[in-house]
Amino acid sequence: MRRTLIPLILAGFASLLPGLAAADRDDDGRYRDDGRDASVQLGPRPFFLVNDMKDSPLKRQLQACTRRSASSFVRTDFSIGHRGAAMQFPEHTRESYEAAARMGAGIVECDVTFTKDKELVCRHAQNDLHTTTNILATDLAAKCTQPFTPAVFDGNGNFVSPARAECRTSDITLAEFKTLRGKMDASDPRARTVAEYLGGTANWRTDLYSGPSSGTLLSHKESIALFKQLGVKMTPELKSPAVAMPFNGFTQEAYAQKMIDEYKQANVPSRRVYAQSFSKDDVLYWVRNEPQFGRQAVFLDDANTVADLPTFAELAGYKAQGINIVAPPIFALLTTDGSGNILPSRYAMDAKAAGLGIITWTLERSGILADGNNGFYYQTFDSAISREGDMLRVLDVLARQVGILGIFSDWPATVTFYANCTGQK
Repeated sequence: MRRTLIPLILAGFASLLPGLAAADRDDDGRYRDDGRDASVQLGPRPFFLVNDMKDSPLKRQLQACTRRSASSFVRTDFSIGHRGAAMQFPEHTRESYEAAARMGAGIVECDVTFTKDKELVCRHAQNDLHTTTNILATDLAAKCTQPFTPAVFDGNGNFVSPARAECRTSDITLAEFKTLRGKMDASDPRARTVAEYLGGTANWRTDLYSGPSSGTLLSHKESIALFKQLGVKMTPELKSPAVAMPFNGFTQEAYAQKMIDEYKQANVPSRRVYAQSFSKDDVLYWVRNEPQFGRQAVFLDDANTVADLPTFAELAGYKAQGINIVAPPIFALLTTDGSGNILPSRYAMDAKAAGLGIITWTLERSGILADGNNGFYYQTFDSAISREGDMLRVLDVLARQVGILGIFSDWPATVTFYANCTGQK
């Protein structure tokens, strides 16, 4: 199914899930859905991408938009902050979340896992502290599941085996977790020392915002309070535990329920929360036990290739079970005709035909596009990508032809700019 106007996407989704398009306010009246109370700061990147595009009607439309007053750009739910603004800010930190909101993301993500004392915190994985924080450089390194071991080289200096470490949130308490600082997610497999191991940041990212006074880690409850203050909606992802469940009596169901309970305790309306999981069991738990939250819970697809994607019958089965939104990776939704044109995929058409809303991930997470090897996210249409400005072509097909509801981005300003320029507020 093709949609040519983004406002129609909103109208269709509003009919799918009644009430989502209505103005949302909590008891103290601070919530606004239109974003006009937010200060949106796009910065130079969207304009760089427009200038880098080949000439086309889309480029001319977006060029005209670059002449708009900066104050006319508003926040949009089409723009979802993936771990905040993770292209340049340490993911799942206060600073990353604040940057995403300033860039106009209407929805911001906290990936949720738990500590040794079963408190919920924002981390992409339960076992990523060794690459996303400074834990190995602190006394807490002694508590890691696998302490740091250096890379091994033979007597001739040839690389034999990589450096290793594994530090889990479940290795430490919430109080201990809060003493850590976030950093860019990276490590150097050839490291001989902890300091070397904590490096390895990709050259298209930066460590400028990873200093000792930044990288503030947050509990899940603290993220809720911050997102309320920022006026953004929330999309928590319940992460698969790295430990066997139950964990000290903490069952998977209790884990899924606790995440929802923390929104209820904070008086966050269910319509402002898009609970996510790669586990269908988690999503169906919310559908059955927390139907107000479950009606817009998001089933994330962990497909690595086209062969892993569900069939139309499977997608229709999701809908029959009460799942309303699916979220596959970008490659699942797009293909190419072999002549450089990007088109909706069979999966995209099947999901729409099954009556499912679609969110996708993740824009601006693949580095430099012009190098011709763009990896996972672009695998089904990489031959159609040749320059940085093509990112906006990708976004345009996803919005106008696939009809996605929103897209996760590591740099939300790009999506905010596009959405404002093409009619979505």
